Amino acid sequence: MSGPSLKRADSHSSIHEAALNEARDLTDLLAQLLGKNMHAEALKTAFILLEHWETRTLAHAQAEEEGLYPELLAEKENMKDKLISLARDHDLMRKLAQTIKKDLQQEKLGRQTVQQFYALICIDKIHNHEEESILPHH
Repeated sequence: MSGPSLKRADSHSSIHEAALNEARDLTDLLAQLLGKNMHAEALKTAFILLEHWETRTLAHAQAEEEGLYPELLAEKENMKDKLISLARDHDLMRKLAQTIKKDLQQEKLGRQTVQQFYALICIDKIHNHEEESILPHH
């Protein structure tokens, strides 16, 4: 069962917004560090940023898939296609995070890594909007 904050658009939006803002700030910092050729600091920042995605956004996604989505489906069977699409967004973000993780473990860090982190932000932003549109607004 999901908590009440996941089922209400306003509080759910606050959760999404906070995590996305932190991810954006860290990604911007990563880009700046790489631009200044501060590779060691950039690598540390990239690992922190990846941990952020794993512990905040992707953990949140797991909670949604285990609690919120089944509850929404039980309430409204016509949401099945939308929920499948939202779960697919989560899968895409997980796959991108895994690719980033593999590269970072090999200390492969560059513009492509930053682009991948920005891609996570883009996917998550679109996903959040779609998800919040199906939640009650009270």
